[in-house]
Amino acid sequence: MLHLYNTLNKKKEQLTAQKNNTINLYVCGMTVYDHCHIGHARVWVVFDILVRQLKQLNFKVNYVRNITDVDDKIIQRAHEQQQSIQTLTQTMIESMHQDMKALQLLLPTYEPRATHYIAHMIQLIQTLLKKGYAYQVPLGDVYYSVKQFKPYGEFAHQNLQDLMVGARINQDIHKKDPLDFVLWKYTGTQENSWQSPWGWGRPGWHIECSTMAMKHLTLPIDIHGGGADLQFPHHQNEIAQSEAASNKSFVKSWMHVGFVQIGQDKMSKSKGNALSVKMLLGQYSGEVIRYFLLTSHYRSPIFYSETNLNTAQKSLKRLYQALQYVQPIEGIEPSTPDLAQYEQQFYQAINDDLNTPVALSILFDLSHTIHRLAPAVQATQLANLLKKLGGLLGLLQQNMESLSLKNNDIPVKWIEEQLKLRGQAREHKKWSTADAIRLALLEKGIIVEDTSEETKWHYV
Repeated sequence: MLHLYNTLNKKKEQLTAQKNNTINLYVCGMTVYDHCHIGHARVWVVFDILVRQLKQLNFKVNYVRNITDVDDKIIQRAHEQQQSIQTLTQTMIESMHQDMKALQLLLPTYEPRATHYIAHMIQLIQTLLKKGYAYQVPLGDVYYSVKQFKPYGEFAHQNLQDLMVGARINQDIHKKDPLDFVLWKYTGTQENSWQSPWGWGRPGWHIECSTMAMKHLTLPIDIHGGGADLQFPHHQNEIAQSEAASNKSFVKSWMHVGFVQIGQDKMSKSKGNALSVKMLLGQYSGEVIRYFLLTSHYRSPIFYSETNLNTAQKSLKRLYQALQYVQPIEGIEPSTPDLAQYEQQFYQAINDDLNTPVALSILFDLSHTIHRLAPAVQATQLANLLKKLGGLLGLLQQNMESLSLKNNDIPVKWIEEQLKLRGQAREHKKWSTADAIRLALLEKGIIVEDTSEETKWHYV
């Protein structure tokens, strides 16, 4: 059976379905003001492996991964690029879906967008106000009152006083407590806002996930996950809102994915060291990136470097070579216990809190045995098993040629014409048009790089 580490109690627990052999899974998704970086990709890939294994264990899975398409960062970026937030977010959502397809991710059951659930968020805030868990300040904002929710801080394994030390203090002097967080931001204008009982405004970030999770999944949710940076305050705030409003437990098990590190620093857009998935796809196939992200246990940090990506590419090629050397044949299973042990060991690793590094090592043991036994029938049996187990990790379903990108034969004149059009779009501040041209070129294997002095391009 599958055992997963629960952040809430810091223990591994056996996963069981509550009803109809169905697992309800909610994963915090993207705020779509920019292209996705490799840290986002790591979260996606981890939960993709989880969904694949749940289905392998014959669970039905309701998988919800939301999109935040209204946010201060989105509004600021749209203003900088002189375009509507709808244009910006749609461009970024399309870019995100391209990245996900390249990484061979399964589609979620639902992918709700925050702006489609504003009315539901307003209803949830009204419930919290009615029950005394929220209050409106003279400036118009509505806040959640943290002290009204007695267990607040337990998820972060800290008390309120400890949390206060590192709290980012909002300057609203009317807040009752520095830890209180906004449920509704009053704007007083119709621009990028919605009408509510508290005037024109927009929802706070935390209320979005509570609303969309409770709209699509029954409580308690079996598994809720995201990046490790979301544990506090975002997930703690989700718990406070949801349990106060529903009088039910919000989540049974919490999963958090470790950071991607560059040197000693966590990779993030705020630090200016974020590596976009698009950029890496210009150098490596999506399957190579996926393999790299599985080489470290999901709760541990993973260290990005070009060397580590190159190593991942070489390792993946070696696994493909075992399949090329002995072609797998559908329906042929290992015939002896000593050959069947590979499958047992592989599933033991995955069922032990998604231990993908151990699972990958078993695939390599398999590949070595294939080479040793070829061309005997046992080698064919194991080649079939290698492809089957690789598929559970989203690997080894392509061909080896797909791992290496080749120079493009698109005429230089055509490329230069596209870059001229892009330059004109940038000159007239038509950023979405310029971005679309750059993405179209990237899909054809052409990387565009803007410097302070000029725009350069080269083939992948």
